[in-house]
Amino acid sequence: MAKKVLIIMNPCSGTKKANKYLTDIVNIFTVNDYVSTVLTTTKRGDGRIYAKNYAKKMDLIVCIGGDGTFNEVVSGVIQSGVRVPIGYIPAGSTNDFANSLHLSKGIVKAAHDIVQGEPVSLDIGTFNGRNFSYVASFGAFTKTSYATPQNVKNALGHLAYVLGGINSIASIRAEHMAFEVNGMKYEDDYIFGAISNSTSVGGILTLKPELVDMSDGEFELLLVKAPHDLVELGAIIHLLTTQNYEDEMITFINASEFNIHASKETSWTLDGEYQEGMEEIKVVNMHHAIDLIMNGKFNGRK
Repeated sequence: MAKKVLIIMNPCSGTKKANKYLTDIVNIFTVNDYVSTVLTTTKRGDGRIYAKNYAKKMDLIVCIGGDGTFNEVVSGVIQSGVRVPIGYIPAGSTNDFANSLHLSKGIVKAAHDIVQGEPVSLDIGTFNGRNFSYVASFGAFTKTSYATPQNVKNALGHLAYVLGGINSIASIRAEHMAFEVNGMKYEDDYIFGAISNSTSVGGILTLKPELVDMSDGEFELLLVKAPHDLVELGAIIHLLTTQNYEDEMITFINASEFNIHASKETSWTLDGEYQEGMEEIKVVNMHHAIDLIMNGKFNGRK
């Protein structure tokens, strides 16, 4: 009996290169005994609604889009209460999550990998109840993800994020925040912070692969203190670009739960999408919350 696959596609993701391969993608699933249903997103939130409403009827849900679309699909699957496997064909501007997992950058190859792969359980996060796939961040680089116009992202791709990130540094402001983690309190003025489950954040900052395990039940917290002058700012940039986190200006720890005290004026991004600020925030790791189809050896650490 043929299996059922729901393909959720964001036709505006990245440079829209996935659009011309849609027929090839459907054909790959057809010859592998899948009956395909294709739904395209037309506005923010569609991916979540589609995944939530169709999950119980499907054997597989495939997302074609960027990190934001994948976030929506994951949220929808979780909200459905059904443990349906998810396939991901990355087609966005940066694809941090996909890059951390070394998913194929080729659209057709990624589809082949899904039909040939096996489900792997991965961790997902919640930010006061809202799901995120790989990162919740604030400060420098954070507004770049949602402030960069889609047409600029489409034209420049990864470069758009880099340019936007540089512009953010020039106008960055410090945020006074307190983090309660593993029985300790970290309170200071910070210019950047990220709770992540990825080796890449915003396509700009990277973590060493040996430090990140995407299925260990913990996230990585990276906090960068506000510099007092340009010399300290230069030192911080050097530390981040060389992936050296053993410095008094940087806090780097692992944990499964974070309680945060912040200002309502401090906005966040979840997987590159805007999240308004809140005074009290709780971030929790949902261990092995989703099953992602992967083709190849995976042990969580990337």
